[in-house]
Amino acid sequence: MNVGIIGTGNMGRILIEAFIEGKAISPSSIMITNRTIAKALLLKDIYKDIKIGANDIEVAAVSDVIFICVKPLDVFKVIDRINPFLTKEKCLISITSPISTSQIERKVPCSVMRIIPSITNRALAGVSLFTLGENCSDYWKVEMEKIMSKVSVPIYIDDKLTRVASDIVSCGPAFFSYLIQSFIKAAVNETEIDEKTATNLASHMLVGMGELLKQGHYTLPSLQEKVSVKGGITGEGIKVMEKELGNMFEHVFQATHDKFQEDLEKVELQFSQP
Repeated sequence: MNVGIIGTGNMGRILIEAFIEGKAISPSSIMITNRTIAKALLLKDIYKDIKIGANDIEVAAVSDVIFICVKPLDVFKVIDRINPFLTKEKCLISITSPISTSQIERKVPCSVMRIIPSITNRALAGVSLFTLGENCSDYWKVEMEKIMSKVSVPIYIDDKLTRVASDIVSCGPAFFSYLIQSFIKAAVNETEIDEKTATNLASHMLVGMGELLKQGHYTLPSLQEKVSVKGGITGEGIKVMEKELGNMFEHVFQATHDKFQEDLEKVELQFSQP
């Protein structure tokens, strides 16, 4: 199977690295391209057998499955250019949340999927969010599950859950990275610990916590309960968090959904233009 990847920005690059290092796809089966071709060539320096396409048309022409990893407002521009090469036997995959599979299906004759990855896939972990087009073939469903299972846990979602699922899976690492950095900064400001030591301790704590959950020793609530001994120090910290976090996360979801709606309107406007 020949795999094409159009766009080697953050998520495009993460997918390429994960596919190769997770042995999901051999480098020699991958052709990549980017608007700034130098970015694609940087990956060629690391993975010698990977192929570089001069443009998106060349990639689409030789690929059986094509990942479009560009900004939402550029997706339909790419599809319009590569459409002549999207035969019924091929599969087109978008990784962007504001564009639905039904919108893409109205433009192309091939199988269509949306697969929203996460930065955690770079560690061959975390989730990838699957939405199938109505006319997506069983063959591509099975093949893409096999590939994405090597780098993630594929989970199928309904269109109406796209934004919140993406917030948790894709945005979540950035949100909690920010919280941990704030946690570290407060420790440095309030005590004699230095930033390097605090960062090292917090990083190992996160890895250990992840392993506890992964190995099934605890759920999130039982983990909290196990550490929060009644009348103990942890409990006092939890009381402060309960009081001061308030509706912060509700506001986070409101902000992401507002931005998502704005992006949807821009995409729909572009989609409706001849």
